Amino acid sequence: MTGYPMTRYRGEPVSEGVAAGELYLPDTPTDGLAGATAMVTADTVRAAFAAVAAERTELAARLRAEERDQEADIVQIGALIAADPALSAPAVAALPASAPVAATAVRDAAEAQAAILEALPDPDLAQRAGDVRQAAEAVIARLAGGAPAAPPDGPFIVVRREVDPADLIRLADDGNLAGAVSVGGGASSHAAIVARGLGLPMLAGADPEVLTAPAGHQAVLDATAGELAVDPSPADLARADLARRPPLTADNGKKRRGAQAGRAAQAGQVHTADGEPVTVLCNVASAAETRLGLANGAAGVGLLRTEIPFIRARGWPSREEHVAGLEPILRLLAGKRAVVRLLDFSGDKIPPFPGAAGLRAFLAAPGALAAQLAAILQAGGGAGLSVMIPMVRSLDEVRHVRAELARAAKAAGTDPPPLGIMVEVGGTAAAAASFAEHVDFFSIGTNDLTADVLGMDRVALHPSAASERPVLAAIGAVTHAARQARIGVSVCGDAAADPAVLPLLLGLGVRTVSVGAASVAKVAQWITEVNAADAAARAASPDAE
Repeated sequence: MTGYPMTRYRGEPVSEGVAAGELYLPDTPTDGLAGATAMVTADTVRAAFAAVAAERTELAARLRAEERDQEADIVQIGALIAADPALSAPAVAALPASAPVAATAVRDAAEAQAAILEALPDPDLAQRAGDVRQAAEAVIARLAGGAPAAPPDGPFIVVRREVDPADLIRLADDGNLAGAVSVGGGASSHAAIVARGLGLPMLAGADPEVLTAPAGHQAVLDATAGELAVDPSPADLARADLARRPPLTADNGKKRRGAQAGRAAQAGQVHTADGEPVTVLCNVASAAETRLGLANGAAGVGLLRTEIPFIRARGWPSREEHVAGLEPILRLLAGKRAVVRLLDFSGDKIPPFPGAAGLRAFLAAPGALAAQLAAILQAGGGAGLSVMIPMVRSLDEVRHVRAELARAAKAAGTDPPPLGIMVEVGGTAAAAASFAEHVDFFSIGTNDLTADVLGMDRVALHPSAASERPVLAAIGAVTHAARQARIGVSVCGDAAADPAVLPLLLGLGVRTVSVGAASVAKVAQWITEVNAADAAARAASPDAE
């Protein structure tokens, strides 16, 4: 018995799974900072901002050296925020009015910047407000005396006002981190992206009351049901022990990946319950994710996101810069499928230089497409390369890329690799038969396609929304056109890793899926439990959703 009544807190699942462990609440209450910050000067505050920026820059460099490029890019954004005078200068200027509590000045400055971001119409950009708050909390913690109390020796669940991706990486690498709960943030927050890449259960947008939960008490985090249970019963703990993954540590991370690979040794080539073959690939942006996906049994990479290393770039990447980003990943894919997506600067992935957003801007920029295609061919010689165009809306875009790819291949002395398109727009799905004559494969991006077909906010959508009848009709049109043209078709959106939608996709004829690296073994197991014939009948039913 725990000796305490169980308390439940709700939140939004952003990285599914079950975890059990002690509660770890590293945030320092503002009231407790008054004494520690009574004599803080402007120089002290500036030094705290500089120290946080330096720590994150150092961590980003270490991650990059370990070929964990996506995580490095996320941490580096936090370093740039902490070093930005737009955040530190207002905090320093407010000190005379806010003394003796410097924490108030720092937090007020952060809230002002966060409010500007939250007011932006793009929901992905609005969620960057959390990055600003995270940097401010790190500065406040330093002003209060440095690092928070050490985490527990055994498995623990971290609970914070804003879960910081940098801290998440440190805790996952060095401790017994089992799960995370954040009051702020959402599914597209950087912390959520890191958690999914690590296969770490996490909730965001949690009830603020969770910050008053008793540190050190036992808890069960069900990041599929969206609930944190504090002081659970022995029966709840026992159920969690059956369902949960072990804590993610530097040592057992390798063991976990080995166990997952053992459970799904041939996850990349599985069969449905009635014998239909299905290929499972993984979506990646870094060498670390690629290793995890392959260890889990992925047959290769169905979506290599190439824009992540360049979201802070000040101009279109050069051939050399592209090669540096691609080689560590494609080196791991010798003899395996590697579908490389061209730059997709959209949402919160738009660099600061003018005219960077969207496919049209990329195709119109002198030399930008040629540089990336040349780099793909140079870096991916040993892999089973394919090139994929994002957010296609017209056949002219396909023809333009096809011509450039032919020129790049001729210059490299090789044959052009297959060229495909992502189907992410309702109009493109409806015209799939016309596109099929000009491409070698389709890849359906269910996140954007669902949002476009339903006229909804992409960030607010749950992957299960892809089971709505209009979306299934659009996907069905694409798979039908692919069959008629005898070209490949896959799904690389989040719906492929949703247990409610996956059977419907198989029922519509999808036989290749690409999912997050941490989800490969799980999705492979689900596929073996689906009867494809029954799924086809369900997908054809008006009540499929």
